Amino acid sequence: MALVFGLPALRGDESTSGDSCNILLITSGCCHDYDFQTKAMQLAMEDQGVDAVWTVVNEGGKGTEAEIDFYGEPDWAEGFDVVIHNECFANTADPEYVRSITKPHKAGTNAVVIHCAMHTYRAAEIDDWREFLGVTSRRHEHKSNYKVDVVAKKHPIMAGFPDGHLTANDELYVIEKVWPNTKVLATSSSEKTGETHPVFWTNRYGKARVFGTTYGHSNETFEDEVFLKALTRGTLWAAGKLQPRTGN
Repeated sequence: MALVFGLPALRGDESTSGDSCNILLITSGCCHDYDFQTKAMQLAMEDQGVDAVWTVVNEGGKGTEAEIDFYGEPDWAEGFDVVIHNECFANTADPEYVRSITKPHKAGTNAVVIHCAMHTYRAAEIDDWREFLGVTSRRHEHKSNYKVDVVAKKHPIMAGFPDGHLTANDELYVIEKVWPNTKVLATSSSEKTGETHPVFWTNRYGKARVFGTTYGHSNETFEDEVFLKALTRGTLWAAGKLQPRTGN
């Protein structure tokens, strides 16, 4: 089911372009309150003055395996400035299906990937989705209030992000691999091993810009204004509507 929503116009944020942002949000699957998260993202953009038009696709149920009908159309990504992937289907593994999603992105459809998108298609033997994400992760550590260390302080996505910010109660994803076209923006450290893991980054996948974050498990995270501002700026950056654009 696809729903379309419109949001008000910009309120003069000099870091954003003046035209509207056409957003496709793919959401559903295991383990999270996707209705709450969807509304939180929409309200955050409204509060930050973003002129956004939303198409929300919530298909596949609440399990760990699904092939949603929406991806069955070859032109499913056409007309959108950015696609937000906030889905969680770890046990979906069909290579053809996975490539039906990554192909439009490689051709230039920009994207945002949130939290369990990193574990979506985890069972797939091909690496296409993981290369698209920009990181490889197969597990997470316990929930805690993790400190976020900003490592790319001049990147426009991180503007105003307080270095050392403590997250809401959330999961730290263990990153096994950072892909070559990924630029790490911020990290958090494991409370068990001390190892640092990327938690915000950008990626270049073919012609597409990709912004990613491993945070986003809890409703509390989607009530955190610092997180929501970074997510909004990351979405605008991926869509090519955050100025100035730097890095990848």
